[in-house]
Amino acid sequence: MGSLLLEHGLEPGECPELLNVEQPDVITGIHRAYVTAGADIILTNTFGGTSPRLGHYGVEARARELNSVGAALARRVADGASRPVAVAGSVGPTGQLFAPLGPLEPQTARGFFREQVEALADAGVDVVWIETMSSVEELGAAHEAAAATGLPVVATMSFDTRGHTMMGVRPGQLATWAAGEADRPVAIGANCGIGTEDVVEAVREMRDTAGDVTLVAKANCGLPVVMPDATVFPEQPEDMPGYVDAAIRAGARIIGACCGSRPDHIAAIRAAVERHES
Repeated sequence: MGSLLLEHGLEPGECPELLNVEQPDVITGIHRAYVTAGADIILTNTFGGTSPRLGHYGVEARARELNSVGAALARRVADGASRPVAVAGSVGPTGQLFAPLGPLEPQTARGFFREQVEALADAGVDVVWIETMSSVEELGAAHEAAAATGLPVVATMSFDTRGHTMMGVRPGQLATWAAGEADRPVAIGANCGIGTEDVVEAVREMRDTAGDVTLVAKANCGLPVVMPDATVFPEQPEDMPGYVDAAIRAGARIIGACCGSRPDHIAAIRAAVERHES
């Protein structure tokens, strides 16, 4: 979503979620392109939809509105598809550190996430999709709020080449956390990160302790290279079949792509999954 929004004129420093109300046709067009490419799950344009993130743009008071409209746009596209397509309410980190490293207290964080996920649930998402988390504390706060909606919850974290998140969490720790939750997420996994190889390795590490929880691989298309007139991601659609095969061998059962992925990346992933299933 973010990569295509930049192509549609979103400037660095502008609020992506505002486009839900200011340019809804752009958002539905992007959703429709990914569905046409073969996506069975589309994520709402609400990654930065918590009040603290929206506060960077001075629109924190519009959190419920922007999340609700974002979910409704994706719902409209999914309902118009010729096959079942799930709408996942995207929930990203607040951008604040938890105490004692930063100002964010657990109760306050749960309130931020509750405001967001309730708006997403009321607007008709099928699943709450928590992604790009770095700390178990923030993941736990988001998950508690999401589980209270009664919807299925997916939780993914972002791991680097050293095999842990920015806050030092390893993939196996994510799996252990999920196994210990009373309201277990229906799926856990890795998203974003450095590239496909690191996401696959993270999923492989989770497999040993994940039990029957479904595993998700949703990798960046490599590290971006900033050019004078564009940002280029090195991993191309022709690289996706190898990624899909490796992810399936590692145990992933939901496979997608994150930053830098375009509809043709998703089409290549879809084709590779279908070849594997046949």
